[in-house]
Amino acid sequence: MGARTGQQYIEGLRDGRRIYVNGDLVRDVTDYHGYRGVVRELARHYDRHHDAAFADKLTFASPRDGAPVSNSFLFARDRDSLEQRIVGERLRCEQTYGLMGRLPDFLNAWVTDMAAVPHVLGAKDKKFAENAANYYAYCRDNDVCMTHTLLDPHVDRGKGPDAQQGLHIVRESDAGIIVSGARMLSTLAPISDELLVGPFLPRAAGEEAYAVAFATPMAAEGLSFIAREPYDLERSHFDRPLSRRFDEGDAIAVFDNVLIPWERVFVAGDIQAYNTMIVSFPGHVGLQAAIRGTEKLRFMTGLACKLAAVNGRDRMPRYQEMLGELVGYIQIAEGIVVATGNELLRRAAATAAITGDAVDASTSLDIKPGVHPFESFVGGAAMRQFFPHVNTQVCDVIRRIGSSGIVMTPTEADFARSELKDTLEAYVHGPDIAAEQKVQIQKLAWDAVATQFGSRQEHYEIFFSGDPYIVRMMQFMAPERSRCEALVDRLLADPGAPAG
Repeated sequence: MGARTGQQYIEGLRDGRRIYVNGDLVRDVTDYHGYRGVVRELARHYDRHHDAAFADKLTFASPRDGAPVSNSFLFARDRDSLEQRIVGERLRCEQTYGLMGRLPDFLNAWVTDMAAVPHVLGAKDKKFAENAANYYAYCRDNDVCMTHTLLDPHVDRGKGPDAQQGLHIVRESDAGIIVSGARMLSTLAPISDELLVGPFLPRAAGEEAYAVAFATPMAAEGLSFIAREPYDLERSHFDRPLSRRFDEGDAIAVFDNVLIPWERVFVAGDIQAYNTMIVSFPGHVGLQAAIRGTEKLRFMTGLACKLAAVNGRDRMPRYQEMLGELVGYIQIAEGIVVATGNELLRRAAATAAITGDAVDASTSLDIKPGVHPFESFVGGAAMRQFFPHVNTQVCDVIRRIGSSGIVMTPTEADFARSELKDTLEAYVHGPDIAAEQKVQIQKLAWDAVATQFGSRQEHYEIFFSGDPYIVRMMQFMAPERSRCEALVDRLLADPGAPAG
């Protein structure tokens, strides 16, 4: 099949899935008012792969039949393939302004990483590694739009997964595993083709039933989704330029004795494989996240600069300093993309060097028993710490620059009313900019940081890779701290060269 068109993507969503929204059962998400905008946006995403202006930057030839497929599925094995990935992912993120955390690229990178760790998934049974490789090829050649779900429900966070009513294996059969329970937070679920269930927090001995990873179509029998209310209220481009296009949707996935065929199972009760899968990934996911984070930071910084210009604050040193710091963060982010790409090549080479059937998953890719999973993982640190921090900061800068000016803004309908137009022009215009153009930028800023969409964006980025508190505690326990302290110990023990 190869790269799909936007219309093929839309038709694929009409599969009878069960999505509950505001108490309604939505069977055709393509015609539901809360999803029409983002469905159109993703259709444009798929159409770009067939546009002569973009196609050569976004696709590569499938090794199966030579058909063009998204280069978000390309294994980065050398500098050329790495550069192809970076060019494609950057372009796709530019076109969506970094605002879609679950742009299909993210899970495409995930299944690419998953297919690259057969020594982990197949350590006890080769079939699971083969399943991952086959599923990767299926997604690549059919251009599948995936979402994933990693977390147990928040019932009692002080207890184990059984208390959370977490997704678990009920029983096994010749046909596959039967699973029940719930998982969250499934971003993009209402408008995806397939759901990938994977690991996030580690499982302990005795929790084998909860150590499960697999993929399933969204319309699988017994699978349903309870979605949050959409933020797209079908307002105009002037009034809600972001909410109407980029609200991905989030949902809880509920499994009621769902059969997962064996060929779609990647982990089934193997605690070691479950706990070491993600930390063994070469890092295609981390690279995609770094690129998206960089492009979003660039867009939000541009918005902050435009906002300062329309109210005259770009001439004030206080605000120039704020904006200059954001520009500096972009340059740091670009360095992170380079470092993450280099790390991906190193880790991919380490994976390729592993041979033999009896390789223990915990000894691969420098992940040795007792060694911290956050060790030497630039892409992971960027996802967990750098981008959440700078995203919060750029949102704060936009609020400070916009201040009360972004709170009370007229609507497009106000400007269309003849008796209001002169009044608005007199009292709302800015330095060398007409009132309507100024308000359009102010409303964009409001939608970016203060509407339901904007507030969710900031909150989402903070928790993109987990609870910041847990992340920092894990970093505190990482080996890097010991190396820092060792430098101090060395200096204290070394008086230097004797006086001459």
